[in-house]
This record gives sequence, C-alpha cells and structure tokens, in this order.
Amino acid sequence: MSRSDEEKDTVSRADDFLQMFKKGAEFTQDLLKENERLRFRIVKLEESLKGKDQGASSESSDIIDLKNKIEALELEKKEILGRIKTVEEENQSFANRYLEIEEENNMLANLYIASYQLHSTLDFKEVLQIILEIVINLIGAEEFGVLLLDEKTNRLEPVASEGIATNEMPSIAVGEGIIGGSVKTGENYFIESMEGYQRDFAKPLVCIPLKIKEHVIGVIVIYKLLVQKDQFTNVDYELFTLLAGHAATAVFSSRLYSDSERKLSTIQGFIDLLTK
Repeated sequence: MSRSDEEKDTVSRADDFLQMFKKGAEFTQDLLKENERLRFRIVKLEESLKGKDQGASSESSDIIDLKNKIEALELEKKEILGRIKTVEEENQSFANRYLEIEEENNMLANLYIASYQLHSTLDFKEVLQIILEIVINLIGAEEFGVLLLDEKTNRLEPVASEGIATNEMPSIAVGEGIIGGSVKTGENYFIESMEGYQRDFAKPLVCIPLKIKEHVIGVIVIYKLLVQKDQFTNVDYELFTLLAGHAATAVFSSRLYSDSERKLSTIQGFIDLLTK
C-alpha cells in the first residue's frame, strides 16, 4: 500500500470515529434528557401521591368530624324527643286535671243549686221530691228509693222512690243486711262490681246514709243507673257525702216543721173547741 493510500485510510477511520463519537454524544444527550424527563415524572408522581395521601387524610378527618356531629345531633334529637314526650305527658296530665276541676266546679255549682232548693221549703213532700230530682240529675240514678228511720220501731220505712213502686220496697231493721248495716255504721256502701248486676232490694248498688253529724235519720238506696252512666266516678263519691248531709238536714227540718204544724193544728183545734 502506498503512502497516499495509507493517509486516505487514516482519514477515513478518523471520519468514522468522529461520526461514532457524534452519535455517542447525541445518544448520551438523549439519555440525559430521558433521565431528566423520568426524574421530573417521578417528582410529579411523588407530589401527586403526597397530595392524595394528604387529601385522603383530610377527607378521613372530615368524615370523622361529620360522624361525630351526626352522633351529637342524634343524641340531641333523642333528648329533645324525650323532653317533648315529657311535656306532652304533663300537658295531658294538666288537661285531665283541668277536666276534673271543671267537673268538680260543675258538681259544686249543681250542689249549691240543689242545696238551695232543698232548703227553700219546709214542706216534707216537696223536700222528698227535690231529693228524687237531685239523685236523678246529679248522680244519674234510674231506680232508687228513700227510706227514713222510725225511731219507735227502729226500722227503715220507704217514703219515696223513682223507677220502682214505693210500696214494693221492704221495711228493714237497723243492722239488717247491707242497707240496715250501712245505717247502723253510718258509712256509705258501694257494690264492688256492677257487671251482671240484677236489681235486688236486699243488695243495692249504693247506700247513702242521711246523717246529721253522727245521727242517721234515713238512707238513699240506688238499684239502677241511667243508661248513659255505666259506673261511678270519684266526683260521685264526694257528691254522695255532701248530698247526704244537705238532704238529711232538709228532711229533718221539714219533718220537724210538719210535726210542729200538726201539733199546732191539734192545739188550735182544742182551743177552738174550748172557746165555743
């Protein structure tokens, strides 16, 4: 090989080397760029993951706060419902008590009217009639009678009635049976249960002794209530006691007046005979 050929071969190799170097440099640059790009993506991914973790943590914290608030509201709701129930029960209690007071006021008003009527006359028959009307209207009785004590015989004799004939009612000795026992003790009698009750003169629904202080002068016996009244109320029990006192006083006063009038009439008859 000549010298010139060697020089050409050397130049050719140098060119190839330069080309290869350039390609290696370009490849290195590409690798550096790719590495930089990958590093940028890694940083972005790390930031993204970090943001997601923080968001998840924040979201989890918000959810816990919401759950706590919901539980607190549920407890508050439960307390409010409990208070509402208590208030409703108190309102119902007040309403019931109000009705009771209204009933008691009506009873007292009716009793006042009845008392006024009882003491507005000294006529014995009128007093008995007023007692019958009071027992019908205030107590709601349909069949009942009034028996008065004959102190000479110590027996209770029927003098007035409603719903049954007076002459059908028996005469009863003091201390005999339920009626006589009630008069002897001076205590009101009430049957324990009205279910299936059938009228029995010896076993009334109610016995109300007519008393002036501790002295019993008679008794009101009830055998049947009006259809619209199926049982006695607490007001009725109070009314029985109050009525008994007023009725007893009115009966005693009217009988005393009638006896006085009768005696006065007898005396006046003797005087008229003596002066003729």
